[in-house]
Amino acid sequence: MNKKKLFSGIGAGVLSLSLLLTGCGNADKSGSKEDSKGNVTIDVFQFKVEFKKQFEKVAKEYEKEHKGVNINITTVGGGEDYGAALKSKFASGKEPAIYNIGGPQDVKDWQKKLADLSDTEASKAALKGTLDGVTKDGKVLGLPYNQEGYGFIYNKDVFKKAGIDPKSIKSFADLEKAVKTLDSKKKDLGLEAVFALPGKETWVTGLHLSNTFLAPEFDNNVLNAFNAKKVDFKYGDAFKKVLDLQNDYSVQPTVSLDYSKQVEELFSLQKVAMIQQGNWVYGSIAGIDQKFADNGIGILPIPVEGYKEDAIPVGIPMYWGVNSNKDEKTVAEAKKFLDWLYTSDKGKETVINDFKFIPAYDGYDASKISDPLSKEIYQYAQDGKTIGWAFMGYPTNWGQNELGVQIQKYLSKEAKWEDVVKTTQAAWEKSRNK
Repeated sequence: MNKKKLFSGIGAGVLSLSLLLTGCGNADKSGSKEDSKGNVTIDVFQFKVEFKKQFEKVAKEYEKEHKGVNINITTVGGGEDYGAALKSKFASGKEPAIYNIGGPQDVKDWQKKLADLSDTEASKAALKGTLDGVTKDGKVLGLPYNQEGYGFIYNKDVFKKAGIDPKSIKSFADLEKAVKTLDSKKKDLGLEAVFALPGKETWVTGLHLSNTFLAPEFDNNVLNAFNAKKVDFKYGDAFKKVLDLQNDYSVQPTVSLDYSKQVEELFSLQKVAMIQQGNWVYGSIAGIDQKFADNGIGILPIPVEGYKEDAIPVGIPMYWGVNSNKDEKTVAEAKKFLDWLYTSDKGKETVINDFKFIPAYDGYDASKISDPLSKEIYQYAQDGKTIGWAFMGYPTNWGQNELGVQIQKYLSKEAKWEDVVKTTQAAWEKSRNK
């Protein structure tokens, strides 16, 4: 099949969200979930809290259309580590039938518990390049969730009142100038600060922000990052500048600021002008102020001085994996559910209209992408102004537990930037040279 490629670069898993467990799973570790009547239960353990309700709703609709199949969904979201929660789930003896993995590092870590999905219709419809990071020995071990992008989400009305044209911001110097203008007028604009930097969330800094500056040195390729024995921080100075800019003009203390306060309390209530996040926050903003979500927000690039200053990172946030430990019927039904979700007419309608996803598969009408952030991200991709997602090629836990933690020390003035770089470089090399 000649597949279109919606976004440039290889997508590779996102953020490790965690740990607010909602719902429950009941899968036996390796036994069948088929009951005496031949019914099959599919336990799903997934990370995306933003579409939890919509996902549960469509699962119920699937059950009505497919008698004898029951779907239990556990959603893990918040701010810590989905990977740790998943490991705990498996260790408890209640292994899910469907769960989430990132890119090649997760494939390596979970390979013995991943079924081959090469025979699914969804794998055949996946956009070119989206399966590269989850294909091993000719087997497709994950199916893309969707495509996402992130940058600086801004308040259009605040920018207008401050006399700032967002289209004029094409470099770090432009961004810095705009930030200082906003800061000088923040009282008149009704702002507590220009930014809300959630330093408590190590995935925001250690995964997303770092990826913007580290992906270029790996040619925006997750496999290059996965195979790299060291990390150079080639654009480390540019990284520091953007981090400092956010921290210096943020609601304080940033190390205590979490995702919920950043998105829901500060940005959605228009108390700050900008936040570093992606199109996944649309639903949260809409839940608080639908008009603001639909008409009042846009997205700006995170500028990388010396590389690209007008591009945004775009890729696959996570993949669906199917547990190979399950009995054949459970595995088959899990595949059927994922195929239905992404390739049936009903499923595709749900993906676009209810989940608000930018699809990672052929067969969708891109003109139906509804929310403003996703539309802008799609346009950046069409214009070729993107940076790849390489962070799921980082060594296991390096992004959050090493780099993210060191950045917290830096924000708290407990470490110098040079120490952050040296410490995390050593941790990368140690992990890769075991």
